[in-house]
Amino acid sequence: MRSDSAVAVDRGRYPDAVTPWEREDWRADALGWAERGLAAHGLRETGPRKVRLRPWSVLVRMSVADGEAVWFKANPPASAFEAGLTEALARWVPGYVLRPLAVDADRGRSLLPDGGTLFRDALDAAADRTAVDPRAWEEPLRQYAGMQRALVPYADEIERLGVPGARTPDLPAAFDRITAGNTALEPADRRALSELRPRLVEWCEELAGVGIADTLDHADLHDGQLFAPEPGRFTFFDWGDAAVAHPFCSFLVPALAARERFGPEALPRLRDAYLEQWTGHGRTPAELRRALSLAWRLGAIGRARSWGRLFPGASSGGGDAQVARWLLELLVEPPL
Repeated sequence: MRSDSAVAVDRGRYPDAVTPWEREDWRADALGWAERGLAAHGLRETGPRKVRLRPWSVLVRMSVADGEAVWFKANPPASAFEAGLTEALARWVPGYVLRPLAVDADRGRSLLPDGGTLFRDALDAAADRTAVDPRAWEEPLRQYAGMQRALVPYADEIERLGVPGARTPDLPAAFDRITAGNTALEPADRRALSELRPRLVEWCEELAGVGIADTLDHADLHDGQLFAPEPGRFTFFDWGDAAVAHPFCSFLVPALAARERFGPEALPRLRDAYLEQWTGHGRTPAELRRALSLAWRLGAIGRARSWGRLFPGASSGGGDAQVARWLLELLVEPPL
């Protein structure tokens, strides 16, 4: 196996995060597995490795022939399901996701091809040339919603892969657990959330009554979580925050990303683009828009659960503080 003594390591904003990369035996085993995965596809490394360490993953860029890259990813126990989910998605919805070169579902490891240009980079490049049209988000959202619909029959199987459930009827109990255990909530915010709870129960009942089945929720679909390899085609990746939930909860994160870049006036068009895949079956546009508005708020519970799972406690990456911020999104009226 190659020496990793000269490997460039990026720790980002988490210089003190403890990852398995610090253990020589783990590195030898993990990188040996990755090298065997490359060899099985007739690939050979041709350049230096780049390592990205975060509390939620170890990511290694491995250069191969013709300037291409292959990525080794290792998840911690809280998101180890991602490897098996990535493999399953490549079977169920192959046009929407990366097809892994190798997967070790038991150890949360995957070896992935490069997906091309990040959507975020495509937006930035367009901004360098001219004003970026917020409609750039419309087609990715249509395609993502199409993928969600295709995955509805697999919802139970997705949960059996270890993906957490965040189904609508269970959200009030999840809300109770998250708020009770959070140390970063100010007393006034805790009171406001407590007072909101009866309405939260009503929102869950109303959203469930719309009759749209639970499916896969990426739960962190910002502009750095999808590739734009060619015009009009998008590939979705990075499933470590995923849950089985009401599909509309997915809209929260891309909407916040689009609002930050383009302003709130862009959101109604993006909402309607996402909802195109869910029309019919006797549901009116007004009912779908109301359901999406409810899911905007309820999606904050899923985000809080994900952060609490990956960052348990205030001392681990500011986990409790971020969970509190997501919970407080429940108090904010969606700008739709």
